Amino acid sequence: MIEICSIDLPEPAHQGTQQETDQVPTTGRVSYHEAGSGPVVVFLHGIGAGGAQFAPQLDALAAAGFRAIAWDMPGYGGSSPLPLVSIDALTATLGAFLKALRLDRPVLVGHSLGGMVLLRLLAVAPHAAGRAVLSQTSAVFGSRDPAWAAQFVADRLAPLDAGHSMADLASGMVASMVGNDPDPAGLDHARTGIAATPEATFRGMVLAMPGFDVRETLPRIAAATLLVAGSCDTNAPPAGMERMASRIPGAKYVCIEGAGHLVHLEQPARFNAVLLEFLA
Repeated sequence: MIEICSIDLPEPAHQGTQQETDQVPTTGRVSYHEAGSGPVVVFLHGIGAGGAQFAPQLDALAAAGFRAIAWDMPGYGGSSPLPLVSIDALTATLGAFLKALRLDRPVLVGHSLGGMVLLRLLAVAPHAAGRAVLSQTSAVFGSRDPAWAAQFVADRLAPLDAGHSMADLASGMVASMVGNDPDPAGLDHARTGIAATPEATFRGMVLAMPGFDVRETLPRIAAATLLVAGSCDTNAPPAGMERMASRIPGAKYVCIEGAGHLVHLEQPARFNAVLLEFLA
């Protein structure tokens, strides 16, 4: 049974330089979804929905003897939004969340933007995870070309600027991301999650991604790492994920045939089997 919980983060221990304070979480609440007991696995979701999207994984891991947790990033679910969204601020909030729950080197599973946050955490704290799973993500935001980044942002925000709501966009966004023969229940879950995402949160996350690049830190990742790609994923193409795996010491790479960018919802049984095999 999945429970929805929350925890209040403590105030930062000190007030440093402006750059430092931009990167630490403000006092706020983080909500999370939890099931089971045993070794801890924490799921970090992407831009399109909160932690509830990992319900198939929480149920499966709880049944397999794990304590499974999926946080809601700031601005999602019951989590307080950040005053200024950045990858560093999200990473600092994640670190504070893990510390507040007294989770020592849990398994961390990051999907898409959640994987970028996980990569940034491992860059600044290589031993933060006992094991790491990078699902359909990237160590660099698309391209260093500013024109490419500007076009990405414009494409994602133009429908909202035109007056459409997240609920209006949900079906089209999901259809553009999935691969072959996805699970209908998973698609419903994805659409519901996107529709429930606040517009301000989505905008902030889109604007936070340009400039992200942790490729140079990949060889320093200390945790045993699994990378999961989807053969039909155009957002985090398998070729890029395979290159990333080659730069992480001892990393294991798996490509799930027919999956798009939402493999944990498109093919939950297959994704869960790959994950449990890695954890075993």
